Amino acid sequence: MGQDFNKVEAMVTELDELEAKLSDPSTHSNPNEARRIGKRHAELKPVVAKYREWIQLRDDEIAAREMGEEDAAFLAEAETMAIAREAAAEKLQEMLIPRDPMDGNDVILEIKAGAGGEESALFAGDLMRMYLKFAEKRGWATQVLEAEESDMGGYKDIAIAVKSKGVVPPEDAPFANLKFEGGVHRVQRVPVTESQGRIHTSAAGVLVLPEAEEVDVTIDPNDLRIDVYRSSGPGGQSVNTTDSAVRITHIPTGIVVSCQNEKSQLQNKESAMRILRARMLAAAQEAAMAAASDARKSQVRTVDRSERIRTYNFPENRLADHRVGFKSNNLDAVMNGDLDPVIGACIEADTKERLATLGD
Repeated sequence: MGQDFNKVEAMVTELDELEAKLSDPSTHSNPNEARRIGKRHAELKPVVAKYREWIQLRDDEIAAREMGEEDAAFLAEAETMAIAREAAAEKLQEMLIPRDPMDGNDVILEIKAGAGGEESALFAGDLMRMYLKFAEKRGWATQVLEAEESDMGGYKDIAIAVKSKGVVPPEDAPFANLKFEGGVHRVQRVPVTESQGRIHTSAAGVLVLPEAEEVDVTIDPNDLRIDVYRSSGPGGQSVNTTDSAVRITHIPTGIVVSCQNEKSQLQNKESAMRILRARMLAAAQEAAMAAASDARKSQVRTVDRSERIRTYNFPENRLADHRVGFKSNNLDAVMNGDLDPVIGACIEADTKERLATLGD
C-alpha cells in the first residue's frame, strides 16, 4: 500500500517514554526540564495520533478487502477506507517535514515606524492593535515590554511579548504563525495630518524574534553595561522623577536594548533582558543559517519600501501579500485581528516549499 512510515515507530517509543516522565512527580521539580519534555511531547503527540489513525485505516481496509471476496458490499467500504487512508498518509507526510526548531517558541514582536513620519508611527500603532487582537483570538497572552510613543499617539518603536497559555503543538505556537509577519508593511491611506485629502504611502517594519529561555542563551554579566536614566515621553518631557529607565549594552555584540515602559527599574531591566536574549538568539540563528546557506531571508532589518512584504490599502479596503500573491478585500476585518487567512496562505506556501526541498 505504498507508504513507509517505519521512522514514526521511534517517535511512538519516545512519546511513551516522555509520558512516563511527565507522570513522574520528580520531573516537575526541575521546571526547565519539565518544560522541555512538555514541548517535545506536544510536538510528537499529533504525529503519533495521525500515524495510529493511518494504521487503523490500513488494517481496516485490508480486512474489508478480504471480506469483499465473499460479500461485494465490503469492497465499496474498502474503497472509502482507501481514500481516507491516502488522505491520512498525505497529512502524515506533511507532519514529518522537518520543522523550524523555533516554531514552538513564544515571540517578541518589535514594530518600528519608518518612512512617513507621524503617519508611519500611527500605522505602527494600528499594526500593534491588529496583533494584540489576533493574539486574543488565538488565546495567547500579550505584554507590552517597551513602547516609545509619538506626539500624536502612535508608536515610534514598540516591543510586545506574545505567549501561548500552557504547552501547545508547535503549529499552534506564536512563532510558527507570527514569523511570517517579519518584514516591511506598507500603508496607503489619507493621513489624519493631510488637509487636502491626498493618499500617502508610508511604512512600518516588523521584526519577529523567538523568545529565548535563559537556558537557550548564555549571557555573561561581565559582558553587560547597564545604564539607568529618567524616562521620557513624547516630545522629550520627563515622565518620571526617578532613574527607572534602563539601557543594556551587550559589549561583545554591540546589541543595545532600552526599556522605560515600567515605573520600576527592576521590571525595566527584566524586560530589557528578555528582548536582549531574543535578539542574541536570533543573531546566533542568523549566523548559523548564513554559514549553512544563504537561502530564505524572511525578515528585514531596515524599513525600506523596496523590501515590503505586504500592502494595506485603506481607501480600497484591500490587503495584498506580495510574497505569496494573497489578496483580500476585507482590510477592516484584518486590522481587527482576522489574520488567519493571510497567515494561512504563508504557511501553505512555506509547507509546499519545504515539501519540494524534501523531494530534491
